[in-house]
Amino acid sequence: MTDHIRKHIELKAPVDRVWRALTDPEEFGAWFRVKLDAPFVPGREATGRITHPGYEHVRWQATVVRMEEPRLFSFTWHPYAVDPEKDYSTETPTLVEFTLEERNGGTLLTITESGFDTLPDNRRVEALRMNEGGWTVQAHNIRAHVDGPVQD
Repeated sequence: MTDHIRKHIELKAPVDRVWRALTDPEEFGAWFRVKLDAPFVPGREATGRITHPGYEHVRWQATVVRMEEPRLFSFTWHPYAVDPEKDYSTETPTLVEFTLEERNGGTLLTITESGFDTLPDNRRVEALRMNEGGWTVQAHNIRAHVDGPVQD
């Protein structure tokens, strides 16, 4: 069983553009498909509503851990916490980290989510599977948001 998910995305956009897409609440909401209630602040909870079709009933919650402009943005959350009837607060959250490196005039964005081994057995496999696919989608979403549409 793996404990983490890691995605590497090479973006044409400069680091400062990608940083803004990650940390500005409107920009983050546009590509991540969430309507945030307030700006991100280290040490504070960030809340909002998912806007992705079929998940509009899901409340988005995360606790911002670090914002080290323009290289690291991280938060903790309860992965694949989509059942509004379930209390996930007793679970240890996973850590999501976005790291940015300048690469050939663009940005190498690394998305890492770790801590799946702390989840209850009945949720671990499904949360890891769903978030693995979810981060693949989000990598495409942020690329489209900062680089523009893909030209074939």
